[in-house]
Amino acid sequence: MTTRGVLYVHSAPRALCPHVEWAVAGVLGTRVSLDWIRQPAAPGTWRSEFSWRGEAGTASKLASALRGWHLMRFEVTAEPCANAEGERYSCTPDLGIFHAVTGIHGDILIPEDRLRAALTRSQRGETDLEAEIAKLLGKPWDDELEPFRHAGEGAPVRWLHQVV
Repeated sequence: MTTRGVLYVHSAPRALCPHVEWAVAGVLGTRVSLDWIRQPAAPGTWRSEFSWRGEAGTASKLASALRGWHLMRFEVTAEPCANAEGERYSCTPDLGIFHAVTGIHGDILIPEDRLRAALTRSQRGETDLEAEIAKLLGKPWDDELEPFRHAGEGAPVRWLHQVV
């Protein structure tokens, strides 16, 4: 079963750009050449985005291939399909990686065990419930990535397909 999604590289140093292309090509099984543009939100960095089509699980493979580079900000999304929920991965140098399952309308679906754990930590006084829920929803990642998202409005998008 195939799905589709988008990879947003919000910021990467120029020297890292070819490595990003090689990593994405390794996941998709096809040659990749991204259109890179300057990222005004972080001078000296570049951004790119493209839509992809592949098997369910491709988003997690893309996120895994890119997560080790600490100088990069990126997001990977995948739409739900017949045999898998949607996904969203967000990664920043300071926060690391965030993963969420998304429903058909793009809403984040939080498993009840994670909600119960957050509630338990809050009841023990270990943390604030509002802060825990914000983390479950990816708010710290959204807050950090928002300036980079706006800086990329109007960027070109290219469709890539996974070779199966």
